Amino acid sequence: MYFSKAFIPILKNNPTEAKIKSHKLMLRTGMIKQSSAGIYSWLPLGFKIMKKIEKIVREEQNKIGAQEILMPTIQSSEIWKESGRYDDYGDEMLRIKDRQNREMLYGPTNEELITDIFRSNIKSYKSLPQLLYHIQWKFRDELRPRFGIMRCREFYMKDAYSFDINDDEALYSYNKFFLSYLRTFKRLTLTAIPMAADTGPIGGNLSHEFIILAETGESKIFTDKRIFDVEYDQTTVEKKSLEDLRKKYEFFYSVTDDKFDKQEFEKKVSSENRLITKGIEVGHIFYFGDKYSKPLNASVDLPGGKKDFVKMGSYGVGVSRLVGAIIEAKYNEKDEIMKWPLSVAPYEVAIIPMITKNETSNLKKAEKIYKILNSKKIDTILDDTDENFSSKMKKFNLLGIPYQIIIGKKSDGDLFEFKEIGKDPENLSIDQIAKLINNQKEQI
Repeated sequence: MYFSKAFIPILKNNPTEAKIKSHKLMLRTGMIKQSSAGIYSWLPLGFKIMKKIEKIVREEQNKIGAQEILMPTIQSSEIWKESGRYDDYGDEMLRIKDRQNREMLYGPTNEELITDIFRSNIKSYKSLPQLLYHIQWKFRDELRPRFGIMRCREFYMKDAYSFDINDDEALYSYNKFFLSYLRTFKRLTLTAIPMAADTGPIGGNLSHEFIILAETGESKIFTDKRIFDVEYDQTTVEKKSLEDLRKKYEFFYSVTDDKFDKQEFEKKVSSENRLITKGIEVGHIFYFGDKYSKPLNASVDLPGGKKDFVKMGSYGVGVSRLVGAIIEAKYNEKDEIMKWPLSVAPYEVAIIPMITKNETSNLKKAEKIYKILNSKKIDTILDDTDENFSSKMKKFNLLGIPYQIIIGKKSDGDLFEFKEIGKDPENLSIDQIAKLINNQKEQI
């Protein structure tokens, strides 16, 4: 992409209505535009990042055997009345009527709909387990939408659902998702801590939130610092290994404020290991047994002719929210420097030539390099504008494209100044640059 043709409407200054880092940066770099309170249009830069996050989330769901479907955004009220949640859910649910005066709703979550799909199609225990997920827009009518995409009304989310024959098998499914979330956030270069959490309106008796530390987070957390040192095998999905993994994390006291017990915290965690701070929820998993299968009559035939209600869990990741969470974790607001992880960067490398009225050869060199990198499957943006060089550097530090090739006085023959944001530049050939970037991509 040539910068002059890219739709990246950058603002000179931070918008006054934005209060947190992610909201400021996303508006300033033209990633989003507010349509109405808590509802945003995703412009090319932001949309590209979100779709790369979605790809990683999808890959990690597929690795544990989850199957992708797609459910609608608009749901009938009937199945929600059947489960008993239609009136209980609260004002966050947007209720509407169609032209036949049928009560409908814009889905805030999908437990009822997925259970209806399951009960209509699965009749025998022999078809279990079933792990199903979709990635779809959700709507929750927040009373006070704020902080940009971090607390908005319309958001993009992956939600998955497990169906099992008994509690033991259901916990195995739960632990598969537990591992998949750890792997997902690691690929996004985020340190997400699983914390015992309240089940809220979803219900159930087992729940973990995955929290990244951030001063702007809305969740207050209480944890043992030693939890950051937990190591795990990323490849195993054996039942015993996954159970041991979850217990490794649960050994350390780590809860959100809903579950906090001061006496227990001080008893289990020594003073030097106590950490009380704020964090951002990026994922939430629940096990709730037959909370939905029983009222919705989702049962299967068991050996011996008996029937029983399936045991269920649900597993959510805020795909759009992760864009903001990465910014909160990575953006240096003081120096106005952002660095996107290579796995989700809108472009992998920026070519920045020094261009003056009397010097156009640098642009020709840049165009040649651009073609070579694209041929090597490296997503590249070339700044062909006539901005002064310092403005260009400031702009690309703000955009956060992780690698930069600078075509100017320090270029020497076939060697070009190559820079990774946050590191010292070095002179490399284009082949060396391409190999370095592609090697990094292979490790994602």
